[in-house]
Amino acid sequence: MSVRRDMKRARARGRWAERAVPELVTDSEGEVRTARTPPLVEPPTEGSIADIPFTNAAQDPDAEVMRRKVDGRWVPVTAAAFAAEVGAVARGLVAAGLPVGGRVALMSRTRYEWAVLDFAVWAAGGQSVPVYPTASPDQLAWQLADSGATQLVVETAEHAGIAERAVAELSARPRLWRLDEGALEELTELGRATPESEITARRAALTPDTPATLTYTSGTTGRPKGCVLTHANLDAETANLTELLIPVFEEVTGEQPTTLIFLPLAHILGRTIQIACVRGRVVIGHCPSVKPDELRPELASFRPTFVVGVPYLFEKIHETGRATAERMGRGASFERADRVAVAWARAELDAYYGRGPGPGLGLRAAKALYDVLVYRRVRTALGGRLRYAISGGSPLDERMSLFFFGCGVLIYEGYGLTETTSAATLNPPLTPRFGTVGQPVPGTAVRIDDDGEVRISGGIVFGSYWGNEEATDEALSDGWFHTGDLGRLDRDGYLTITGRKKDLLITSGGKNVSPSVLEDRLRGRPLVGQCMAVGDGRSYIAALITLEPEAREHWLAVRKRPLDTPVAELREDPELLADLQRSVDYANEAVSRAESIRRFVVVDGEFTEENGMLTPSLKIRRRAVAAAYAEEIEALYS
Repeated sequence: MSVRRDMKRARARGRWAERAVPELVTDSEGEVRTARTPPLVEPPTEGSIADIPFTNAAQDPDAEVMRRKVDGRWVPVTAAAFAAEVGAVARGLVAAGLPVGGRVALMSRTRYEWAVLDFAVWAAGGQSVPVYPTASPDQLAWQLADSGATQLVVETAEHAGIAERAVAELSARPRLWRLDEGALEELTELGRATPESEITARRAALTPDTPATLTYTSGTTGRPKGCVLTHANLDAETANLTELLIPVFEEVTGEQPTTLIFLPLAHILGRTIQIACVRGRVVIGHCPSVKPDELRPELASFRPTFVVGVPYLFEKIHETGRATAERMGRGASFERADRVAVAWARAELDAYYGRGPGPGLGLRAAKALYDVLVYRRVRTALGGRLRYAISGGSPLDERMSLFFFGCGVLIYEGYGLTETTSAATLNPPLTPRFGTVGQPVPGTAVRIDDDGEVRISGGIVFGSYWGNEEATDEALSDGWFHTGDLGRLDRDGYLTITGRKKDLLITSGGKNVSPSVLEDRLRGRPLVGQCMAVGDGRSYIAALITLEPEAREHWLAVRKRPLDTPVAELREDPELLADLQRSVDYANEAVSRAESIRRFVVVDGEFTEENGMLTPSLKIRRRAVAAAYAEEIEALYS
């Protein structure tokens, strides 16, 4: 396949891309300070997101919009069938006492029923409150109490047990439903006496400005804050993403786009992708796990044309390929395949943008060889038909993007927050620029303040934090949302995120260091599970590193050592330390000498959501990690 040829053909034919070029504002020194992309879809003046399933059913009732797993098989769901199920569950919610504007909390892994419930809550005139399926009783209690949800849908008996502990101290107990006990069937039966006209009337009363969902932030520094997102916010995000991406995907692949959603639907990224796909009639399947071993068979059976993931997924697939090659005694061959993929991708992109002749004969021959030995297996791990992927949540190492491009999978990196209804920037489908998070999505503006902070405005920006006027005023001053992230815009309006203001480390020598640049590059390297750079007020930067369990076992197995060798012993192992030093050296290539990691230590355990060191969206809780490993940090500077 020739990605360059297909993209050039699509760029020549597609007029949509020409409408999505950002308008730039520069300062007196010629630096781009603001990039604003005009919308591809004008904001609605009436209606709501709740209308989407019913519009699909009216326009094309037999169109396949989803596939659900039944007895191990993917079964098609038509637009008419989905709308009917949404309407039936909405009537059940009304019969169960959901008032107009009432809130329903959803605590479940990613599955078909989540989609039905989300749209049913809206069709009933309500607001959904997504809760991570890994939430603790305390976290769930906070969100229920703060949001005032009167109904709670959970997935399993374990979730029900958490819910019982969470509501024990609440003055009002929400009504509880369980998906694995037939919650949707129960709601459908309960709603039979509620006339369809009630749902039609409630849906008709919704406007673009009606709150649609109360979605909580990850809470890296304290209690999560509830972001009030309206139907207009969700429309601005999903309508423009659909218009930007779907025509290109269809043009390049020549087939109906399909995707398997495996990100948690409590996360705004997974949620908006689902809405955008329903709107664009992209066929959706659901997978409850992002763990590669559990996800791989679902990708193989569903065979999507594109997916939306996080860097961890792509890093894990790359590392699995490396580990498999090493077990077969072909580790050196994989390393060569990796270098060839990256070199070919750079040359191919240079040719696409008119900067060079493209891959030479030798490079093309090497790529053809490794396509048989390595790259085809990478594509197979993603289902075999995948041509595109979108990565968000945290930065993806540029070299990883180049590797997958060399394998025939183009990854578009984006950037956004809960407060921006997911993506605020995204690499344009026909003009991607690796190493950046792209240009403002249509209808959005990005501005860089004097201190480097990224600000965002547009229809995607939320209106308030629920019940927190002080935080709202601080975040939305001057009509721009303060992201707290640091970044820069290049001459074409592509944004690069360089760190987070609150995470900056200031060494005793006065050097400001953004730890995320180092951590993001280091986290994608062999053996490294999680890592955290330290050095605030110290004379140099150091790092805590955990070992990825499977990679550690593989490393030990290849060397014929006991798989249960404790970390306490490994942290002094010269061979392992040399391997990790190479990874640290790779991370240091991105920064100056003063910002580089001088020392590191391998620490026991892992950073996980369960032990409070990661948020549900896999962001590091830096204070918790620093407290847990205070002795190790002190030893780094002794």
